[in-house]
Amino acid sequence: MTENIKTIPLAFGSGISELSIPEKNMSSIILPSESEIKEEGASLIKKALENPIKSKRLSEIVNPDSRVAIIVSDVTRPTPTAKILPPLLEELYLGGAKNENITIVFALGLHRLQTEEECRCLVGEEIFEKIRCIQHDRKRCRLLGETSFGTPVEVFEEVVDCDVIISTGTLEFHYYAGYGGGGKSILPGVSSEKSILSFHSFYSKLFEGDPLSGRAGSPARQNIEEAARIAGLNFILNVIINSKKEIVAAVAGDFIEAHRKGTEYVDAMYKVPVEPADAVVVSCGGFPKDINLYQATKSLEHAIPAVKEGGSIILVAECAEGIGNKVYECWNRECRVPEDAVERFKNCFEFGGHKAAIVGRAAKEFKLYLVSKLPEAESEKAFFTPVESIEEALEKVFSENPEAKVHVMPDGGWTLPVKR
Repeated sequence: MTENIKTIPLAFGSGISELSIPEKNMSSIILPSESEIKEEGASLIKKALENPIKSKRLSEIVNPDSRVAIIVSDVTRPTPTAKILPPLLEELYLGGAKNENITIVFALGLHRLQTEEECRCLVGEEIFEKIRCIQHDRKRCRLLGETSFGTPVEVFEEVVDCDVIISTGTLEFHYYAGYGGGGKSILPGVSSEKSILSFHSFYSKLFEGDPLSGRAGSPARQNIEEAARIAGLNFILNVIINSKKEIVAAVAGDFIEAHRKGTEYVDAMYKVPVEPADAVVVSCGGFPKDINLYQATKSLEHAIPAVKEGGSIILVAECAEGIGNKVYECWNRECRVPEDAVERFKNCFEFGGHKAAIVGRAAKEFKLYLVSKLPEAESEKAFFTPVESIEEALEKVFSENPEAKVHVMPDGGWTLPVKR
């Protein structure tokens, strides 16, 4: 009798990697609760801007003389900035704001500089031509104060010198800050290297505790919001997008209250109750979530609650730009076994090294496989077993347990399984 095979397409970079699995081994496809799109993204944004949460409308905050900074996401984020900006600018124009007084700032944090083409593509050709667009420069930051966590608040002077600061971004789960969005575009988005390293250093203290992803009140979020207040963040516009990168909800207004409202949408869509299985195949959801291994590890972390202790995780991530962080690369070279990375991180925080520790911790509990374009040696140094295809990894899983049950997560960057 022939075996029934189920075929599932999984995003891989900008393309697709096919998964074929015997139906008897298939446990479930872990998908977000995405409802039908009933309203255009532009309309959702417009409504959010017209009904801001715990804030005046932007058109009431600005005047014709206001110097305005609009902070936007960089190329590593899936934020549909080109769709967000037109209704946002319309709202500013309603208050008399002028193009010559508006600056769009790409929040890079410690990420690489973008090409001009990437900048144009992110904001849209027309806006790029009529409004000044600049990239964050972490060497040109001004000290404004310190949070109660001891993090210096050093913010890009081009942002500080504006009268009105607006943050845009996508609200999604984040391994350390609980969620993206809100004041995160200030810290770490447009902060100095010193501020960013101080902000991330607390992660080593929380590393051994429960996962922080999907927790709104995490210490990191408190630190972010103190910094945003010191920096004078006036207003946020955050969107929630689905797996097709379509806008399904938008929140605007106070950077704490509007953010919290946004997290409710994220939880309702992306937290999925599961019974752990023997293995999970997880795709990041394609580009830009799998642009490099540094970004792809977020999907690895999300998959952990869906796997039994000692089970297998098969990460499907193109990693076209390699590892994505020099320190992470260095730790991968220097830490011979997973325990080395975990112990080193507990004793010495180094930004980038935290990714080696995250993967190291997972590698101590699970068998990790990686389907990517990384050289085999790079995957092995990062504590993964490199495989050419998903099928090759599944063969290894089934050779040990032919009856193994497998969950599939097509959108690991977005979906957060929660143990039943």
